Amino acid sequence: MSDTKDKPAKKGNGLVIKLVVGLVLVGAGGGTAYGLMAAGIIGGGKAEARETGPQLIRKGEEDPYAPPAGKGKEEGVAMVHGDGGNEFRTAYYTFGEDFTSNLKNSGGLVQLSLAASTRRDGRVLMWMNEHELAIRSRILVELADTPEEEAYSPEGKQALQKRLTAAINEVLTEQEGFGGVDNVYFRSFIVQ
Repeated sequence: MSDTKDKPAKKGNGLVIKLVVGLVLVGAGGGTAYGLMAAGIIGGGKAEARETGPQLIRKGEEDPYAPPAGKGKEEGVAMVHGDGGNEFRTAYYTFGEDFTSNLKNSGGLVQLSLAASTRRDGRVLMWMNEHELAIRSRILVELADTPEEEAYSPEGKQALQKRLTAAINEVLTEQEGFGGVDNVYFRSFIVQ
């Protein structure tokens, strides 16, 4: 009879041991997963990509990538911190030289000067300055693909603005992995 009394006691102890070992393994697995997430090795990839790209800058916030005081105007950079409208500050990049191009299927020419705006941090402005040659080339391609009648109408000019904005963002994305230009503005626009 003593044999039967010992067997149930062993089964109960085995169950407790299995539960303790299982809890330790689950705890170790959870701790490992937490450590890998905290280190950025797993999970959070989208949040990390959002943190590394140029961030929107609210009015009154410091831009860690803004050009130092007094620098930037010679590079065509202007910061605007108005009180109205949007909660984000706008920074402008002015291209130093005009653009001149023939128009699509026409003997006409277009000459214009441009500026571009961003509400993101100063990296977008730095990248525009750094890759201005590639951006200028891409803009000239877009201008050469513009029909003359489109260059005369307000709707055509608005469509051209959108195409130029997309073109600049494509170049910046190819070069830096992020666009960031919100709009393009015509400072002058002449069709001959």
